[in-house]
Amino acid sequence: MFSKHPKGLVAAALSNMGERFGFYIMMAILVLFLQAKFGLTGGQAGLIYSTFYFSIYILALIGGIIADRTRNYKGTILTGIVMMAVGYLLLAIPTPTPVSNTALFLTISCVALAIIAFGNGLFKGNLQALVGQMYDNKEYGKMRDSGFSLFYMFINIGAIFAPIVAVSVRGWWLGKFGYTYNADLPALCHGLLDGTLTPEALATYQTMASEAVKSGAPVTDLTQFANDYLNVFTTGFHYAFGVAILAMAISLTVFIINKRRFPDPGKKNLDAKSDSATTTVKMDAAEVRQRIYALLAVFAVVIFFWFSFHQNGLTLNLFAKEYTDLNLFGMPIAAELFQSLNPFFVVFLTPIVMAVFGWQRAMGKEPSTPKKIAIGMGIAATAFLVMTIGSYVSHLPLHSEVIAQGTSSVKVTPLLLLVTYLILTVAELYISPLGISFVSKVAPPHLQGLMQGGWLGATGLGNQLLVIGAILYEHIPIWMTWAVFVIACSISMFTMLFMLKWLERVAK
Repeated sequence: MFSKHPKGLVAAALSNMGERFGFYIMMAILVLFLQAKFGLTGGQAGLIYSTFYFSIYILALIGGIIADRTRNYKGTILTGIVMMAVGYLLLAIPTPTPVSNTALFLTISCVALAIIAFGNGLFKGNLQALVGQMYDNKEYGKMRDSGFSLFYMFINIGAIFAPIVAVSVRGWWLGKFGYTYNADLPALCHGLLDGTLTPEALATYQTMASEAVKSGAPVTDLTQFANDYLNVFTTGFHYAFGVAILAMAISLTVFIINKRRFPDPGKKNLDAKSDSATTTVKMDAAEVRQRIYALLAVFAVVIFFWFSFHQNGLTLNLFAKEYTDLNLFGMPIAAELFQSLNPFFVVFLTPIVMAVFGWQRAMGKEPSTPKKIAIGMGIAATAFLVMTIGSYVSHLPLHSEVIAQGTSSVKVTPLLLLVTYLILTVAELYISPLGISFVSKVAPPHLQGLMQGGWLGATGLGNQLLVIGAILYEHIPIWMTWAVFVIACSISMFTMLFMLKWLERVAK
């Protein structure tokens, strides 16, 4: 599988596995942690979540500029890994819940998220630029798309286990104190302590509180139970963040060991200025402008895709907690475990998608990279169409009704989310690794870090819009929320198809 690719590809992917592990820890538990820790609504937690994910990607622009200016790509990457570990450490330190000073402890959590985001900005785009340079060698150039697909697959191996580890740590900590997991209980506990539960929700809380005690002993002090359950529940989340530190340490070790073997984009840029035979000299100002315009156009279009796709950690995560029957084939499951589906499908489906591309290449019918991206956006629209239809035919209650009752009166099969994540992952494989590949191919050599940062910056802008999904989720019928994402992905697809010939010409 890797025989036709540069030897440094596997080492680069292993270096990135720690970042992916931390990313999917966040994807799985950040919104649920904020709600359980601070009693935030979905919209409030969604604003922090979307701002965090916006920062992760938009700061890649800063990271690209720093690396391009200093020409110290490897040092910038190392600094990013260390900063991310520091941020996870701050989140991993357990503090009592319910919190005594919400403003203070929420600020501490946000500072930790900011450190992680800046570290990720230094790390992510520059590592992708480093991988892209591996394929500037003519020997490997034709395998660029496949190489980035393999890179994307390999780094997601760690992501498969992140939600599982988070759930296991949280479950272990609950069990240590004689409690069982219930996705609805944290919100009900906060509601009891705040005095906002309706009579129906209070009855639901009493029933669930008794069921959550392993010993079967009746809960006589509902307030004491709420305090204890919230504290144990969120402490388990704190320790889950701690596991991400170990993953970052592994990434740091792998990168340091292989540092000398990796290419150096900074050295390439210096060579480009001194060697008259390089691409930089041959590329006139008009061509540079055309390449930048093409990249900016693609960046603008993919904003709508990321606005939709990264709902997996927000509205799709809330849907798993509130509207999904958390029993699969008679076995109880945690809402966070659905976040393992995407990386699992990435690893499972990448060889299949690559085989399809290889067959098309052999037949001389392989779509261009821009066309693949357009196809991926259409596939993403299909995924949300599945959610739209599934939610509509199930007659799911409004979110306000769920809050009033303490739980949803209708729960859908977990297979609905499973199928949705499967389709979304196929879309991702047509867009994310190939988008990175497109940027590495089209970007002028002296702007590799900046343009990779631009791709991630566009992802960041899409992520900042995620909060719109949370707002819609809480105020309109659920099926209408998913329909918005169908429209967003469809707009992206048709816009890419409209620009297709121009993009293909620029990418030659």
